[in-house]
Amino acid sequence: MPLALSDLLCGEDADGALSAANAGPEDHRASAPSFPDDSDESIAELLGGAAVYSPGSAYSSRLRSLSLDPSARADCAGWILKVNEYFCFQPLTAYLAVNYLDRFLAAHHLREAKGWAMQLLSVACLSLAAKMEETLVPSLLDLQVEGTARFIFEPHTVCKMELLVLTALKWRLRSLTPFTFIDFFACKVDPSGTYSRYLVSCANKIILATINDIEFLDHCPSSMAAAALICAVEETPGLAPIDSKSAMAWCIGLTKEGIANCYRLMQEIVMENKRRNPPVILPQLRVTTLDNMDSEASSSSSSNPPNKRRKLNNHLWVDDHKGDHVI
Repeated sequence: MPLALSDLLCGEDADGALSAANAGPEDHRASAPSFPDDSDESIAELLGGAAVYSPGSAYSSRLRSLSLDPSARADCAGWILKVNEYFCFQPLTAYLAVNYLDRFLAAHHLREAKGWAMQLLSVACLSLAAKMEETLVPSLLDLQVEGTARFIFEPHTVCKMELLVLTALKWRLRSLTPFTFIDFFACKVDPSGTYSRYLVSCANKIILATINDIEFLDHCPSSMAAAALICAVEETPGLAPIDSKSAMAWCIGLTKEGIANCYRLMQEIVMENKRRNPPVILPQLRVTTLDNMDSEASSSSSSNPPNKRRKLNNHLWVDDHKGDHVI
């Protein structure tokens, strides 16, 4: 009997997914996810390969010593988070993009530490991460949301940068991240599954908040996941607090010191986020292409001074009036 197209559609919709992300603990009640009996051993094996997907301790030392500009990295991570939120990408997508960026910078030096080269690298890393994790990926021009950066790059330029990143990473894009362990650890915290979805959602937000902090570069993904779950438990009424010693039993390879150090850093972030206002989402942002930039410039010429755009080479445009660039 042939299948109808409706039989292939998923029963969930986007509105349901978005409302779940903002719901409280009582709205996340669900059956506990099941894991095979040998999951503990499988997770422990993953820990042994974590170093392959890390930029290395020398990288964080260079950032602390200002041999690499930490503010340039922070700008790139901030742009990635903005665009990730604008397109409603998964948290893992943003984390992977910054991971690719860190691993690339650990092996290569960019002369334009604050200029177009770092922005181009950010676009390429987010594009690769979106292709890895998202089912709907915007075009390379659409990915560069107007108002979020000084430069706009043509697709062929981004593609060349993507190839450089892939080569530097040896095509190892399926990185080991804290998100690899979150669901498994949440099941350890709440075997009944009563609060599992809420714990995962809360822990995901905490992990995303660590992206800008270079101190977390020295911590392994499993320790970060365990610490994030401990913080999430403290935000969940109905669950007893958990200490790092108890969390150490969730998986072979976890250490009390590693979890405790991550937890202390994360607590500072959680408290800071509570003091600040909620982050501002940018709904007014629009996607800019080369065509609509030209049409907007011509339509506004009667009321505003004309924008003088001059081509410097085959792929770099400079807007003399606004200071924006199209590459």
